[in-house]
Amino acid sequence: MTNDRAIPNVLTIAGSDPSGGAGIQADLKTFSALGAYGTSVVTALTAQNTRGVRGVHPVPVEFIRLQLDTLLDDVTIDAVKIGMVASLEVAETIRDALHARRPRWVVLDPVMVAKSGDILVDDAGIAAVREVLVPLADLITPNLPEAAVLLASPVPASRGEMLTMAPGLTALGAGAVLLKGGHLRDESCPDLLIGDGDPRWVEGTRINTSNLHGTGCSLSSAIATRLAQGDTLPQAIATAKHWLEAALTESRRLDVGQGHGPVHHFHQWW
Repeated sequence: MTNDRAIPNVLTIAGSDPSGGAGIQADLKTFSALGAYGTSVVTALTAQNTRGVRGVHPVPVEFIRLQLDTLLDDVTIDAVKIGMVASLEVAETIRDALHARRPRWVVLDPVMVAKSGDILVDDAGIAAVREVLVPLADLITPNLPEAAVLLASPVPASRGEMLTMAPGLTALGAGAVLLKGGHLRDESCPDLLIGDGDPRWVEGTRINTSNLHGTGCSLSSAIATRLAQGDTLPQAIATAKHWLEAALTESRRLDVGQGHGPVHHFHQWW
């Protein structure tokens, strides 16, 4: 069933990235590129660029609550994407607000591990994501290191080891899980969709580029957008992956920073 309005409203709850490649900025670009109206609630300010994060300034939980309440009092949200959440108080605030005025779709990108392999949140933050936000979500999109953190297990190194994670990830309580296989040493980028029925592989092409900044943010936002537009979950994932592969391929046209550059969100338009 498609949304009655021609253009759905999608919300991102995440941190800000001044370099524009990840976080709130990447999410809003993705919503716009795929035909949704983007709204946002900022959970943290960061000082970061394409080479790394130099500082994080959390937004007070009371003001996060005020942002959510003020937005949801006025705007009907069709889907929400949640990014990195580092504290129990923030997780509970998000949960309470979305329980009160539940969007049709909630997509959680459990950002907990940096590309360097560093854990970005402490044990309390990991527990907040696992116990408060994962059960709220219709879909979670962990990469392999993030899934390992959620299950306190080794990082999978093969498709077989990804499959062994399926029961544990299902038990966390999300409606479905898209376990992203980009960290595998494989010529392709296979993702594993875990939900009703047997796990199914969603194949993808590995793009030869170093412009990987914000890929997880962008994929989860693309899925949320397609869900808001009426796709089934498998359709939304397939369309989002195809769009992201093109955004990665066309990222060569951008000249942003000296580290891991961003994907080209507007490759279809510019």
